[in-house]
Amino acid sequence: MISRESSFLFNNLILLASCFAVLWGTLFPVISEAVSGDKISLDADWYNRLMVPIGLFLLLLTGVGPLFAWRKTSADSLRRNFQWPGIASLVLVAALFAAGIRNFYALISFGFCLFVLLTVFMEFYKGGRSVAAKNNMNLLHAMVELTHRNTRRYGGYLVHMGIVLMFIGFTGHAFNQNEVKELNIGDHMRVGSYDLKMINLEQGQNENYQWHRATMEVYKGGALLGTLEPEKRFYIASRQGTSEVGIRQRPNEDLYLNFGGMSDDNQRAVIQAYVFPLVSWIWIGGLVLIGGTFVCLVPSKIKMQYARTEVVGYTKKHATVQK
Repeated sequence: MISRESSFLFNNLILLASCFAVLWGTLFPVISEAVSGDKISLDADWYNRLMVPIGLFLLLLTGVGPLFAWRKTSADSLRRNFQWPGIASLVLVAALFAAGIRNFYALISFGFCLFVLLTVFMEFYKGGRSVAAKNNMNLLHAMVELTHRNTRRYGGYLVHMGIVLMFIGFTGHAFNQNEVKELNIGDHMRVGSYDLKMINLEQGQNENYQWHRATMEVYKGGALLGTLEPEKRFYIASRQGTSEVGIRQRPNEDLYLNFGGMSDDNQRAVIQAYVFPLVSWIWIGGLVLIGGTFVCLVPSKIKMQYARTEVVGYTKKHATVQK
């Protein structure tokens, strides 16, 4: 039966399955060593094969669960709430597929993200339009007023929106790119759509650490975007090395440059370049999630009111009913 109760049940079952998967993967080396004598560790691919489908199902529930009715949801209600978000999601998936994206889970994730965003937006829009019509205010003001009237409900929607934005960032992992190359001054390397040129390589020492620093020009489409300076440090007292990563952050993707060290002949720098698409949306989604949580903590402007009864008298015998 499709209802809000069943969505809560499925949500709890999926969370329980994810907990068991993580527990099993964590304890598997101990169990395998006890049974066979060989300690076998499970890699990231094993976790991804299990957790990605679980995460996508939870993402879908964040969109459909709150819109289900209690006890039973009618077919007409399902069509009214999910028809247009579902069509828009299918159109997006088809467009991404036509654009060359072939990763199955990435396509499903982007489709679910749009689906959930549209269902949340429709809830704000329908409620805000009703408040605006009754109180003669603009739609944005009406949405704020709507949220203030029921902070737990609409703050929860903001939390769901934050989760969706985080999933957009998670999905970008499917398109990560990296390249490692030994470079000298004047040498080039390419990662993704970026062309990198080393224009300086220097080293030095201060009272705390020794350092090697590379200065890299970043080009895209022939245009100079700026310079990054990844650095490798070796602390003298602790005898430990650290890296200062050069980062170029943008909403669509981040470029990371890491100074891996010097080549065997100590003449060239080992530069590790990484492109992480959409990773900034994880942080944006986290901020939206925190904001939605604070909204939930704010007392609602209009509290739920219940009918009250009052005893005004009683009789010892049955009262006569007049017809």
